[in-house]
Amino acid sequence: MIQVERVTFRYREGTEPILRDVSLRIPAGSFVGVTGAAGSGKSTLTYLMNGIVPHCYPGDFYGTVRVAGLDTCDTALTDLARVVGSVCQDIDSQMVAAVVEDELLFGLESFAVPHDQVEGRIEGALADMGIADLRHRAIASLSGGQRQKVAIAAILALRPRVLVLDEPTAELDPASSRTVFQLLAGYARRHGATVVAVEQKIALLAEFADRIVVMEEGRVHFDDEPAAVLAHADELLSVGVNCPRSCTVMNRLRQRGAYEGPTCRTPEQAASALREVLS
Repeated sequence: MIQVERVTFRYREGTEPILRDVSLRIPAGSFVGVTGAAGSGKSTLTYLMNGIVPHCYPGDFYGTVRVAGLDTCDTALTDLARVVGSVCQDIDSQMVAAVVEDELLFGLESFAVPHDQVEGRIEGALADMGIADLRHRAIASLSGGQRQKVAIAAILALRPRVLVLDEPTAELDPASSRTVFQLLAGYARRHGATVVAVEQKIALLAEFADRIVVMEEGRVHFDDEPAAVLAHADELLSVGVNCPRSCTVMNRLRQRGAYEGPTCRTPEQAASALREVLS
């Protein structure tokens, strides 16, 4: 679904490339988490996938990016938007309406979705994000977390084949963050959508992502299944990524020969493994 081939990119105002010889292949229907320290290039990586780079942020671009077979450099943003739905980090800059229902309607009308499908799309997207009760609320009256859910729902209503989200839980507490990832994972399974999410909360990626991509200074440092990535807790820390504590504890026990089982992706897995170690 997404092919990034040896991409190097430097923003026009920058002195050094923000991405350096990056290559990725993301299959259709997969849920990929992207993480890394500030300035590692993770947000710019998502800009490649939705065409913001190079259409909105010009600079020196080398390599090729294809999404669903479309070359993002040669394809207009309006055409890419029919395939790739994006939720940016600054939610307020993405809002265009005053009422939640109108926010969803704006995208549907812009893409000329048939009138007889509109109601079902709105109801489905709001239900997918668990915010059906907010349909008639003024967006200005919503919390930051609620606005994030509305922004995601507005994209889901368009039923894109690819979802690209830049820190979708930045304004949410831990419980709400987990709920959002559950909803995104459920949406991906039901619709066969590909999800790429930039996220600092690696515990969420460990639980829900099929793959984790760790960026370091514009390069891909890790690109593997969560368990394989989390097995390198010390190396992750050296590149500015904190491994979940439960995973770190079990990794330490493995290093000391007290645990030989698989890498624990969740606290529940670690608790179960720890009970076996102590028994």
